[in-house]
Amino acid sequence: MAGCRKGGGAVQVVQAYRFALDPAPAQERALRSHCGAQRFAYNWGLARITANLAQRAAERSYGIPDGLLTPPASWSAWALRKEFNAVKDRVAPWWAENSKEAYACGLANLADALGNWRASRDGARKGPAMRFPVFKGKRAALSVRFSTGSFGLAGPDRRHVRLPRIGLVRTHESTRKLARRIAAGTARIRSVTVSRRRGRWQASFSVETDRAGHAPARPADTVGVDVGVKHLAVLSTGEMIPNPRPLEHALVRLRRLSRQAARRTGPDKRTGQQPSARWRKTQARIARAHARAASMREDGLHQLTTRLAATYGTVVAEDLYVAGMLRNRRLARRIADAGFGLLRRQLAYKTAWHGGRLALAGRFYPSSKTCSGCGAVKAKLRLSERTYHCESCGLVIDRDLNAARNLAALAGGTSSPSRGATLNEPAGNPGKTRPAGTGYRHGKTAPHTGDGQRPRRKARTA
Repeated sequence: MAGCRKGGGAVQVVQAYRFALDPAPAQERALRSHCGAQRFAYNWGLARITANLAQRAAERSYGIPDGLLTPPASWSAWALRKEFNAVKDRVAPWWAENSKEAYACGLANLADALGNWRASRDGARKGPAMRFPVFKGKRAALSVRFSTGSFGLAGPDRRHVRLPRIGLVRTHESTRKLARRIAAGTARIRSVTVSRRRGRWQASFSVETDRAGHAPARPADTVGVDVGVKHLAVLSTGEMIPNPRPLEHALVRLRRLSRQAARRTGPDKRTGQQPSARWRKTQARIARAHARAASMREDGLHQLTTRLAATYGTVVAEDLYVAGMLRNRRLARRIADAGFGLLRRQLAYKTAWHGGRLALAGRFYPSSKTCSGCGAVKAKLRLSERTYHCESCGLVIDRDLNAARNLAALAGGTSSPSRGATLNEPAGNPGKTRPAGTGYRHGKTAPHTGDGQRPRRKARTA
């Protein structure tokens, strides 16, 4: 979801409708040609920018003032497109074979990449430093976006989509859900992106639609959600959602297929050896196994987050540093298989759709170490200790259920000793919650004070 705003009793959002395509052989060749045209335009523009920067570096060596600090106008998508149109007959005499939107898409992607790089270098973009754009090779992801021209849903059977210069392409599934919204006048297609993902061509429609403001079934209730590896989620109500572990179940087949691929003739860049047909067939089976696991993971998370957003008025979760958690080589695969980041993202926009609220506990809030009965905080709690034993009040409870109840108490404003300073945290409010979407991202360190502020290290002295 790109945006969301309320008005007239309905929530107006921008969401994607994705359909798997079933193109004919000629249509698939046309799709690959359009994706190649997008890549060509991107590389052409990047080559022009790189040459421009090299010229400026040479001018600086001759004492000419540096103008690199001011963004050149030629870096905008409009300027790049104007330059390309002036020379396309010379650099790409075959340009008429594809839609003009393919070249415009590549140049727009380049302009966005350059803008993100400059913003990151100037400190205007949060997150880790972004590198300068690099050229796309033939193995780059196949994708092209159409924002103008004749595109949309077509066919009386609601099983076709229309794409510029390609025509009607059949879909594997019905498009009636989006077709009904368009017919009712509550949705408008803005653009369509065609890409090859998980072994299939897919068309993703960016749609501006009005969603009816369905209030949660229990708007006054609050639920705490503690995610984990043993259970995908444990709710403060006592419900434990099992972890489907789709990748874990697919590993037996993936290992067998990997051994099979190793016995067959694969590509070799050093000798120029081409892969055999059997090797390609095995690689396609491996890709299908990974695609099935990813689809099962997304489906399970969608069912869980939809149920939570449609039931409870307030959902409280932890602000987990998933990128840091993946550095644990013993748990990285299982953490990635659970999809913690995807669960949080889905909760963020689905609670907004239903008029609810998603609250995020401080990243260093000791939800597992705190007793949900008396509020006492343990100094240390090993990961292997799955049952919480409180020395103060004698409470014996499942570790994850105890954490979920502490999270639910945060949004309710329940006061307890755990909201003060603890042995492993400085004074402050470790239980402070904040709205979703406001915080540190992409590896930024989160607070030791519970509100997202980690104290800076003192400079070393000689």
